[in-house]
Amino acid sequence: MTTFARWRAAGLPTGTVEPCGRILGVTTLHDPSIISFASDNYAGVHPEALAAIAEANGGHQIAYGGDVYTAHLQTVIQRIFGESARIWPVFNGTGANVVALQAMSPRWGGVVCAETAHINTDENGAPERMAGLKMMTVPTPDGKLTPELIDRQAWGFGDEHRSQPLVLSISESTELGTVYATQELAAICDHAHSLGMHVHLDGSRIANAAAHLDVPLRALTTDVGVDVLSLGGTKNGLLYGDAVVVLNPEAATGLDFVRKLDAQLASKMRFASAQLIALFDGDLWLRSARHANEMAQRLATGVMSLSGVRVTQRVESNAVFASLDAAVADRVRERFRFYDWNAGDGEVRWMCAFDTRPEHVDAFVAALAEELTR
Repeated sequence: MTTFARWRAAGLPTGTVEPCGRILGVTTLHDPSIISFASDNYAGVHPEALAAIAEANGGHQIAYGGDVYTAHLQTVIQRIFGESARIWPVFNGTGANVVALQAMSPRWGGVVCAETAHINTDENGAPERMAGLKMMTVPTPDGKLTPELIDRQAWGFGDEHRSQPLVLSISESTELGTVYATQELAAICDHAHSLGMHVHLDGSRIANAAAHLDVPLRALTTDVGVDVLSLGGTKNGLLYGDAVVVLNPEAATGLDFVRKLDAQLASKMRFASAQLIALFDGDLWLRSARHANEMAQRLATGVMSLSGVRVTQRVESNAVFASLDAAVADRVRERFRFYDWNAGDGEVRWMCAFDTRPEHVDAFVAALAEELTR
């Protein structure tokens, strides 16, 4: 029985509804057959996430996180990350990063991160403007930091003339699609802690990293010493719903207040929490991420055989970075949308998602091959 049918059977108002359950006036405005390789954010919502929203609907629940779904989500997160873990759902990844970093550092603090980190390149200065924290960037060839690279910015402690490097922020997987091994993460966390810094992990695509390494989420976070995690959900099939997960209570304070201050407190939080439960209470997160990774590998394998295309980064998650002639890229973009990554070098980025299918990848490779021979 559909939600609309249940409402009708209960005598509740449904609005103007057709027999099929479609609300009149709401029509499909796009062509669902069109698939792009621009971003995993382009994908729709996983059917299991939509079902979770529907199941959480109906009746009244306490607003602003006092609902039973958010309470159950806390138990799910503790089972995954450990008894000390606590979760704060937010609307999106930028919100998770800003809330996390603001709770981890005073206004005079600085955040050491890779030059390519999302918090530095793709959040329009939000961590700096909203959280008031300076990004202290380090250039890296593959998006990954090392203890030696961290030391390029982690100095000047106690110098009142310099922003204090109090937080290290790393991304897993990185903005370039590469993945830290667990040993690399442990070495980074140990080094940062030895300097008195706390470690934030931007995990907007942590599921893809865990799928690549075939390890549980805890192996990339709690077990290696990460203090605070931005846990991604949107890029792995949710309608909306990322979160801040505090693994070390001593590393962040005032999350309840900071989340509200940064406009990331959802009034109807049960729907964000229900999706996160659907994603992480079973293996949906892993199934979706593993599939997206496999499609990226299929895409990389397909283009590597083409003359005129060079894959520029290791393909370890759901992203493929490659360089090709700009004119060819523009012609392919007429059929499949994707973004330039570094237009000056002819580098582009192709992303796969939970709903990317083998035939989508094969059609894209065929289109690229065709344009390369023109």
